[in-house]
Amino acid sequence: MSQTAIDEKITLNSNNSFRDRISKLSEQDIISCYQCGECTAGCPVAFKADLSPNQISRMVQLNQNKAVLSSSMIWLCVGCETCGTRCPRGIELSRVMDALREVSIEEGFSAGDPNIKTFHSTLLSSVQRGGRIHEISMLAEYKIRTLDLFSDIFMGLQMFLKGKLAIEPSSIKGLKDIKRMFKKSNIEKK
Repeated sequence: MSQTAIDEKITLNSNNSFRDRISKLSEQDIISCYQCGECTAGCPVAFKADLSPNQISRMVQLNQNKAVLSSSMIWLCVGCETCGTRCPRGIELSRVMDALREVSIEEGFSAGDPNIKTFHSTLLSSVQRGGRIHEISMLAEYKIRTLDLFSDIFMGLQMFLKGKLAIEPSSIKGLKDIKRMFKKSNIEKK
């Protein structure tokens, strides 16, 4: 057995608190991941992240909490659940990413790019207001909060001209339930 394999085995068998915490929060058996790479192969944002989904999974298994909680991948995950659909072990990695974001915030880790957290809080704010995302108002709020006002204005204009962005926000029937859910979870507008 190589020294690397021995080191990994030792790490897997000692100090399991981080791995266990993430497994419990996400309700996923992260240790059962055997690194087939299907999650990464299907991930629409893996090309943009510093770590791939299967690397995140492995690092959680090895209790490498600082590297994982500082990763941009946990914030770039869009929760599309392609990874979970493709996983032969049935691991819903999007739930693991949710747990990692929660722990990252609790422990005060930086996402590398501060705009990632700003985007998430802006998105939640949009959902809290209308029960769903209204792209134009959400992006306007995001642009103002980040002071990045003009970087992709031409793309936005093209989307608007093609009818991809609604001018007026619509809301859902269960808006009171959404607001109650936000209040119960103590998520505040920021």
